[in-house]
Amino acid sequence: MSRKWVISAATAAAALFIGLGAVQAADAKKLVVGFSQIGSESGWRAAETKTAKTEAEERGIDLKFSDAQQKQENQIKAIRSFIAQGVDAILLAPVVATGWDAVLGEAKDAKIPVILLDRGVDAPEDLYLTSVASDQVEEGRVAGRFLVDTVKDKDCKVVELQGTVGSTPAINRKKGFEEAIAGKSNISIVRSQTGDFTRAKGKEVMEGFIKAENGGKEICAVYAHNDDMAVGAIQAIKDAGLKPGSDILVVSIDAVPDIFAAMAAGEANATVELTPNMAGPAFDALEAYLKDGKAPEKFIITESKLYTPADNPQGEYEARKGLGY
Repeated sequence: MSRKWVISAATAAAALFIGLGAVQAADAKKLVVGFSQIGSESGWRAAETKTAKTEAEERGIDLKFSDAQQKQENQIKAIRSFIAQGVDAILLAPVVATGWDAVLGEAKDAKIPVILLDRGVDAPEDLYLTSVASDQVEEGRVAGRFLVDTVKDKDCKVVELQGTVGSTPAINRKKGFEEAIAGKSNISIVRSQTGDFTRAKGKEVMEGFIKAENGGKEICAVYAHNDDMAVGAIQAIKDAGLKPGSDILVVSIDAVPDIFAAMAAGEANATVELTPNMAGPAFDALEAYLKDGKAPEKFIITESKLYTPADNPQGEYEARKGLGY
């Protein structure tokens, strides 16, 4: 065996060792993030989940996912599990606004930053790093202003399909809508009930509204806190022999593909967009924070854009249908 070959072999072995060390170092630096998701109660929620997983994969983040099935106790258990695993950060889409102080305090004590997605919490701001969400009050205002501009001086009795009781979107989207119609004596909310953000419940509650309001003939518009409930309401309106979009105006929030399909068919009048990509800005904020230790803005706000039949709803449907909704 020549001396030259021995040196080359040693060099190769050293290079391999260094290479493996670099890979191990890279693996060691790979971020591990826990994500406690509310559930899959709507098409929008499914799209948010898919987008988060895609964003994590593209960034090389190991995302530990937990579906809470719309139960706060499941989210609290998941957060405690993430803390026990020693994750680098936690994403939380909170099912309700209250009851988080203790578990968020545990995460803070473990020095694990928590980022809220698409909903807020009634808890001290030092218990979470930042919140990525739309301005949910503004979403309600945008929906309300559309109705004000559409009906003008016509008398308009509105029925409202609220989201999950106690959730920040339900509270804030109601507040914003009421602000927008305030002072308009011709517009009034005559019935309001939770549809729990689901299509089935939206249909069921809308059926009750129709029966209570002279077979729906007294209803001018339905305002739904999300599109899935609106789609359920559309079916209830059709089942009652009425035309959604004309006999009863349909205004909602989220901008999911099915509402654009309804809009293209003339069965929905407006939706306010809530982007499902909350994880992208969250990961941006987290990576910057871990790099330089500088806390991000406390509230990162996404745009609330209005879509109507004038905005090519069929094209919007085609563009969104593959996003996981």
